[in-house]
Amino acid sequence: MSSTASSRSAHAIYGAIKAQKQALRKSMAASLRPLSSDELKEQTKMIHARVMTLQHFKESKSVSCYLSMPSSEAGTSELVDSILDSGKRLFVPKVQSKDDSIMDFLRVYSSEDLACLPAGTWGIKEPADSWEDHERTSILRNKAEAELLDMIILPGVAFDRNLLRLGHGKGYYDRFITAYVASGRPKPLLVGICLREQLLPEGKLVPGESHDWKLDVLVTADEIITRDVATSKELDNVRV
Repeated sequence: MSSTASSRSAHAIYGAIKAQKQALRKSMAASLRPLSSDELKEQTKMIHARVMTLQHFKESKSVSCYLSMPSSEAGTSELVDSILDSGKRLFVPKVQSKDDSIMDFLRVYSSEDLACLPAGTWGIKEPADSWEDHERTSILRNKAEAELLDMIILPGVAFDRNLLRLGHGKGYYDRFITAYVASGRPKPLLVGICLREQLLPEGKLVPGESHDWKLDVLVTADEIITRDVATSKELDNVRV
């Protein structure tokens, strides 16, 4: 096959995967639409309780967790409070460049700090670069004193039992994890949290690309899905 034909084939495959992802996002939005606020709160409570039982969570010193939207995903308000209350260092996402899909994680120092965060992209709370006249600790920016993350708790649109995750299509998390690992730091445990409606049926897979990172753990309201520990260590930098 000529290089031109090969390039066309790769482009066609890429386009097909993109279309599959968009179709799944649309389908998932329809599935989540009937979810009541009470059901969302109940599932969120159960997911929170399961995350707290994870041994890696108990042993972690630094945890990154997304700040949730009011609907369409598992809430994290109680979870981030628990992270702070347990004395762990909490880092939350901050979009640095929408055009380049660049995201960093900045430290939140207290419950009071968390409560005062302004709304950023999509109305989700984001920290300013400074707090009480001091520059916040940043995961990517502070290279001289590189902060280690033990765990990243990720959102998603859809998930499968092979621990593939479909995001919103901007690639923020995949780019961040790639940059973090490229800095020479060990990959954090990647933990997805997932509403029942977001977990695809057995045998059905999230369409994946080479730059997509697989999860290590998926927590739902009903169960915890994990990779084999030995396999997880061998495939520490696994992507799709």
